[in-house]
Amino acid sequence: MSSIVLWDVMGTLVHDPFFVEMPEFFGMSFDALLQEKHPSAWVEFELGKWSEEEFLESFFTDGRDFDREGFVREVRSSYRWLPGLEELLAELCNAGCTMHAFSNYPVWYQLIEGRLRLSRFLDWTFVSCLTGLRKPDPAAYAHVLTELGVPADQCVFIDDRVRNCEAARQSGIRSVVFEGAGPLRTSLRDAGVI
Repeated sequence: MSSIVLWDVMGTLVHDPFFVEMPEFFGMSFDALLQEKHPSAWVEFELGKWSEEEFLESFFTDGRDFDREGFVREVRSSYRWLPGLEELLAELCNAGCTMHAFSNYPVWYQLIEGRLRLSRFLDWTFVSCLTGLRKPDPAAYAHVLTELGVPADQCVFIDDRVRNCEAARQSGIRSVVFEGAGPLRTSLRDAGVI
């Protein structure tokens, strides 16, 4: 039986603007942005509980105003494939591999799709804003397995965060910590995916 590959998106397939471009937009360091941003706004946005407008209104704890349209434009323009990943997905897709996004992300996944067209290779099935569940919550992994209707060991999950991979393993899902396209290709070969 062939494996189903579950992909984290940010930091695994696509460059994450949270660490560089977002702080730069405000002329702040990453640490300063962490101190001043609303402590739970991003999580609420990722879970689909807050709209984009609500998220942007609450972005900073002190409620300060900023160029919201410019900020979203900056985020959108920052999305780009990580090196070697577009080619790897194309190879897997051409080999008939079934792939799904399994990612903590808000409705901005649509901005990624508009810019990079990940849907050429995978389905945006398990994005947290659609499921209302975030990794590493065990319920997020259980939801994936229920929806796919397959045994856990038929899935391979790839994420750049160790704790998300550990949670997948605890759910019986084989997982690979993403450390670049080269090591990932080797791991997928070892797992029998390639």
